[in-house]
Amino acid sequence: MPMSFNLNVIKEFRANDGRVGGPFEGGDLLLLTTTGAHSGRPHTVPLGYVRSEGLLLVIASAAGAPEHLQWYRNLLAHPVVRVELGTETFDAIAVPAEGPRRERLFAAVVRRAPGYGDYQAHTERELPVVVLERPEAPPGHPRDVRSLADKLLEAHSWLRAQLRHVRAEAQAHSPGRPAGLGLQLRQHCLAFCEGLTHHHTGEDSAIFPALARSHPELAGVLERLGEQHRAIGRIKEELLALLAGIEVTDPDQLRSELDRMSAELEAHLAHEEAELLPALAGIPFPPVRPDPGTGR
Repeated sequence: MPMSFNLNVIKEFRANDGRVGGPFEGGDLLLLTTTGAHSGRPHTVPLGYVRSEGLLLVIASAAGAPEHLQWYRNLLAHPVVRVELGTETFDAIAVPAEGPRRERLFAAVVRRAPGYGDYQAHTERELPVVVLERPEAPPGHPRDVRSLADKLLEAHSWLRAQLRHVRAEAQAHSPGRPAGLGLQLRQHCLAFCEGLTHHHTGEDSAIFPALARSHPELAGVLERLGEQHRAIGRIKEELLALLAGIEVTDPDQLRSELDRMSAELEAHLAHEEAELLPALAGIPFPPVRPDPGTGR
């Protein structure tokens, strides 16, 4: 689909609460924003979607083209995506279905939108069925984020929940059995690693330097937390190396690395919360902008 056509659809979608005319009028349409596999830049495309089994599905059909489009290659590299659906915008984890699950979901898609069956008939490429998983808020997370302490606890709750989920999947994993678990596990683990990188990068580049200026007594604590970031980062890189060959990775080795990550991360998060939450509780979130009239 020409880029100019996509841009016009995206503009119309956002201007009209998800409603568009032309060939998509009356259809089920969403906007999917992925992160470029090589560029790292956001890439937004309009896509038809289907709901089945309580799941939100998009099909990487490319109208039956012989190769995958860029948005699909992007989500394999960066599973965390942004979804715009009607007036709602949310982050999701993109997980291509495989094996019997893919066959079952694709059959459901074709029943609702037969054109996808025609696309599949015209290509030897198996059309990916991508589940857009919207992570549920973990129990105990702050209901209202009013301070930087609340925001920190929200991020920590997400990391803990995602790592528990990945470890549970890893317990059931062995190469080739059950079908599709390798890719599912890979996407969830990559999403966790991306979230961990984003969180620690934000702390290292912004939060820790700001705290060092406003609370110099925390200098030693912040230095130790930075060292923990680097240690956890090394474990993360070892996990990523295992994920690169998930279908042949030794399940015991993967589980061992996840256990090590869990122990290191939990100790770090608990230490960080004990030391930093009192200082962060007094900092509003989102930040309060100064009044241009008073400068305060």
